[in-house]
Amino acid sequence: MKELSALQIERLKYQPKLPKSLAGGINNLSMTEGNKTQSVKDMEQIQELFKNTYGKPVVTFTTTSATQAGEARNIGVILSGGQAPGGHNVIAGLYDALKQSNPNSKLYGFLGGPSGIIEGQYIEFTPEKIDAYRNTGGFDIIGSGRTKLETEEQFQKALKVCQNLNITGVVIIGGDDSNTNAAMLAEWFVKHNAGIQVIGCPKTIDGDLKNDQIEISFGFDTATKTYAELIGNILRDANSAKKYWHFIKLMGRSATHVGLEVALQTQPNITLISEEVEEKKMSLKQIVDYMSNIIAKRAEMGKNFGIALIPEGLIEFIPEVKAMIANLNDILATLENDAAYKNADENTKFAIIKSKLNAQDASVYESLPVMIKQQLLMDRDPHGNVQVSKIETEKLLIEMVSAKLSEMKKAGTYNGKFSAQCHFFGYEGRCAFPSNFDADYCYSLGFNAYALMKFGLTGYLSSVKNLSAPASEWVAGGVPLTMMMNMEKRHGQFKPVIKKALVELNGPVFKVLEQNREDWALNDRYIFPGSIQYFGPSSVCDITTETLRLENAAKLATV
Repeated sequence: MKELSALQIERLKYQPKLPKSLAGGINNLSMTEGNKTQSVKDMEQIQELFKNTYGKPVVTFTTTSATQAGEARNIGVILSGGQAPGGHNVIAGLYDALKQSNPNSKLYGFLGGPSGIIEGQYIEFTPEKIDAYRNTGGFDIIGSGRTKLETEEQFQKALKVCQNLNITGVVIIGGDDSNTNAAMLAEWFVKHNAGIQVIGCPKTIDGDLKNDQIEISFGFDTATKTYAELIGNILRDANSAKKYWHFIKLMGRSATHVGLEVALQTQPNITLISEEVEEKKMSLKQIVDYMSNIIAKRAEMGKNFGIALIPEGLIEFIPEVKAMIANLNDILATLENDAAYKNADENTKFAIIKSKLNAQDASVYESLPVMIKQQLLMDRDPHGNVQVSKIETEKLLIEMVSAKLSEMKKAGTYNGKFSAQCHFFGYEGRCAFPSNFDADYCYSLGFNAYALMKFGLTGYLSSVKNLSAPASEWVAGGVPLTMMMNMEKRHGQFKPVIKKALVELNGPVFKVLEQNREDWALNDRYIFPGSIQYFGPSSVCDITTETLRLENAAKLATV
């Protein structure tokens, strides 16, 4: 038997809270349908691709006194994409709802992500297995993966595996790309009268899977609190040693929700927001000038230290670099099977790429340090994109800021000392013990996912709203996956995907940063959040993110 920490022993005992509607029992639910929906963009194209599942209504659950006993069913569950705190509780909530509906039901976990349903790799969950993972971080209960579900052969294999296990429903726990998989699979199953429902659950610590129906993706709360603790520690260290600038890259490829939330929790001196860089069409030089000027001003005050937060995906939001990367992605897609390119040495590869890029993009590519050019040519991710987590933007900025400060020193406009440390916080937050909020939210999402199946729905995303209120007041329901979709270019082709939610520069969350940015830059308003608290008053243990609090306050102000 594996050793357990004292905290894990206590966390296994924690009973997650449910919304009042779900707490009344899975067999005592009533469902209300809203109006028919449409996709956020590219309506005609999305409807054409999802003829059988498009336009479904948003649904909401309430408790009823009438009891509807559930039939015995076999359900499968998949963990897809990167880890996020709380995934185990989604499975626990699904399992408990399934067994509560009918004790003879079975839950199968497909191993290693979506590939498990294709290859027939699975386990059957037992009470002992589920109980050993309640309220714990990670996805190690069945593992995860990034296999795309999009081909006829994959769908046929998935169908055969489900039929062999008599599975009539599949829950896919993942982010925007994973839930696009769910939408594709749901549509295929309906088209072929397979009798298998598909429900998604919104997971991603990046926080970019959200809309009016999905207020937050699970894992965001825990991950940002984990990062805020680490950054708070560094802030305290910087303020103690008073001799280092810390350049900290934070996870968040396509949106800067993580960086923005952590900034509000800790109040560092510099916070770069990718969406703002793109909106203002800032060049790499302008970003370096902005950072260097703050460093110089602090040096004049005798402060040769500070903290700079840098979003993981920043380089893709700098317009000149973004255009180059888009061109580069298309070129690399055509070189996937080019033996001459694959076997070429590094300098030859650089020359081949430069010759194929248009003139402006070639100039940008050529201006970058060799280190960054190498990283831009690394293998694509499964969706054909540059793996920005491997691009050491924090080191690039340190190098360029250092060069700029040297120029300023020669010109007599800077007389400080610049010594920098770099960090990248990503994996440190993905598998942390889920906060009480994420433990409750994830359990509710899983429980609610089976409620959607019980009412015969497919192609839906499990939705739990009103999250700034106590858990008992949360609102459970579902939103059609097609409602969140648009067409985007992937691997050189336009494909249906769930639209990412980026930071809104006119939104209440960014406005707080914007209003305080100058003050935080020069004055040390550091906050030290400390570690996530699991025991104690609700005001400490069940608090949500600043993002959710500010967004909810803004909604209430407009009512």
